[in-house]
Amino acid sequence: MSPRPHGRRLVPHYLATGGRAHDDRVPLERLSVLMAAAPADPSELSPGQRRVLDILPVGCSLPLAEVAAHLELPFSIARVLAADLVEAGYLRSRPPIPPAQQPDRDILEKLINGLYALKS
Repeated sequence: MSPRPHGRRLVPHYLATGGRAHDDRVPLERLSVLMAAAPADPSELSPGQRRVLDILPVGCSLPLAEVAAHLELPFSIARVLAADLVEAGYLRSRPPIPPAQQPDRDILEKLINGLYALKS
């Protein structure tokens, strides 16, 4: 789905999802991490779903927001496509790590500075 020369899309984004704007079956957030779970049969996937799987080969993981950016799609469209793939078993998703469980930035900076000091 490339943009036309004068900026208007030939096919609107919402057609990639069959007109659905959201999908409540699989809760996905902007920072939910998506990972390929199984090889897909391209004949049973929509072009949008194939594009999602093309940027997520087995062993690769990306947050949903980055998937939307790579595909140059609105987040809501990418979320519906990804939810369909998670439900079909082609993708796995993991919720984002809560801020309380993330490592302390000061400790990480001290660790990096200490490693640089060992190197020199």
